[in-house]
Amino acid sequence: MAEQPTKRPKRTVETHEYLQMARRMIRAAGNRVASDDVEYLAELVALREYLNVTIVSAVSGLRNSGHTWQEIGDATGTTRQAAIMKWARSM
Repeated sequence: MAEQPTKRPKRTVETHEYLQMARRMIRAAGNRVASDDVEYLAELVALREYLNVTIVSAVSGLRNSGHTWQEIGDATGTTRQAAIMKWARSM
């Protein structure tokens, strides 16, 4: 009978690490486009819209979890009122 390969334990990645990785990947994508890959500029710009949609989703999830507009404003470096104006209508 063939021996089963041993599975490595699943590594838990903290949210901060995950976001840092995403930041590095986006920066690298920008550098690649900047190095004369003009045909991919539109895809890089499309990432901005995708990120905006993702932020709205995150804000909505935080609100549904009971986080206040003040907490969201503080986390984004804005006021409570600015957070409401920016994201409340999008949800």
